[in-house]
Amino acid sequence: MFNWEVPYLTPDLPGVGGKIRVEIDDFIVEEIPAYEPCGEGEHTFFGVEKRDISTLALIQQLARALGVSEREISSAGLKDARAVARQTLCVQWVPPEKILTLELDKAHILWAKRHTNKLRSGHLRGNRFTLRLRDVVSDAEMRAIAIVEQLLARGVPNGYGRQRFGNRGNNHEMGLLLLRNDRAALRANGIHHLSYKMRQFLVSAVQSALFNAVLAARIERGLLDDVLPGDVARKEDTGGIFIVEDADVERPRVKAWEISATGPIYGYKMLAAQAEAGALEAAVLAESGIASADFRPFQAKGSRRPLRYYPDGLTWQMEDPDVLTLSFFAPKGAYATLLLRELMKTEVVLEDEGSEDSNADV
Repeated sequence: MFNWEVPYLTPDLPGVGGKIRVEIDDFIVEEIPAYEPCGEGEHTFFGVEKRDISTLALIQQLARALGVSEREISSAGLKDARAVARQTLCVQWVPPEKILTLELDKAHILWAKRHTNKLRSGHLRGNRFTLRLRDVVSDAEMRAIAIVEQLLARGVPNGYGRQRFGNRGNNHEMGLLLLRNDRAALRANGIHHLSYKMRQFLVSAVQSALFNAVLAARIERGLLDDVLPGDVARKEDTGGIFIVEDADVERPRVKAWEISATGPIYGYKMLAAQAEAGALEAAVLAESGIASADFRPFQAKGSRRPLRYYPDGLTWQMEDPDVLTLSFFAPKGAYATLLLRELMKTEVVLEDEGSEDSNADV
């Protein structure tokens, strides 16, 4: 069975250690919207700030207060409970004036405005984080300088975090059994009936694990901030993609953060890499024992995902001798935990992070 874990990009640089989310205010996340509501229409977008409550629990509270079904309230993404989070929600046929009068437990309304369309999962540019690490090591400042320098130059590995694979870390294994239609093995693991949503989730876990396997191979070969012949590269400014024909020509653009190589979200219609990059990706898929066509019954077309992301606006400071604070922007679908694990050199799990990622990036 292939391994979904991603190696450190900076294994030779010791981490700052520390603890995250000791207090609620140690973790602040703010959604950056993909667009602003236009001011007219049957849907009402509204901003909320919540503390120590999950997005789903807040939606339940809102549904009761408004007298609507929970399904009628949508969000661009889910946000952790143990945090201060500012995000946008949406409901149909409820005027902004009514939203603004709501009194909520562990949350309050920031604004409300009409729009013509429903807010759907993934309708955001990304998230801005302000994080406080407590009980860091005595020389955390020097360690942070070295690690941050590497992340700004090379990028943060854009892998999927531990939460994607469940408490047992084996969601992808169950997904593989599903793809192979191995019902006996599924029953042996206590899985007898699966809803459509759970079937898609387990297949998505397979795609995520395979992407991580390709990412791990690239990191181990020093290829996170490089391109190979045949890579499917993504333009950082427009999101456009193209096949790399001459790696030597494109490498300066990689170093300048103009382009980045993408990895495969395998599926039956995925745009495949070619030449050397294609051989690497084909080898990872072959090792799993499945083929691209196996995704067809689950309508998993596949896509491409950048192998790295730039932590835009990354700043940090020593608030106290043993407290480090940092702030940065992570694009939609990217995991803050992957940056934290590089900095802290320990595993970090945020229960709802990345939930706006549909496994369909570019």
